[in-house]
Amino acid sequence: MATGWAGDGAVNDQIDATVKDAVERARRQLPTGPGLERCEECDAPIPPARRRAIPGVRLCVACQEAHDQENGFSAYNRRGSKDSQLR
Repeated sequence: MATGWAGDGAVNDQIDATVKDAVERARRQLPTGPGLERCEECDAPIPPARRRAIPGVRLCVACQEAHDQENGFSAYNRRGSKDSQLR
């Protein structure tokens, strides 16, 4: 495939760098430090297993799900891949 002035693998290098930056940004947004024993929104107890699994957890599962829905979080990629758009 012709890539102009870009060297072999330059596109993959750029994709890898973009993914790496996104992962680092997401990790910086994760809570750190000791988690709470009770939810900061509804005061429900946060189970010890959740506190061990997610360091710095501040919300119970129900409040976290509501928070994710409010912020438009979706683990499903609705944009599709570039490859599927070219077909």
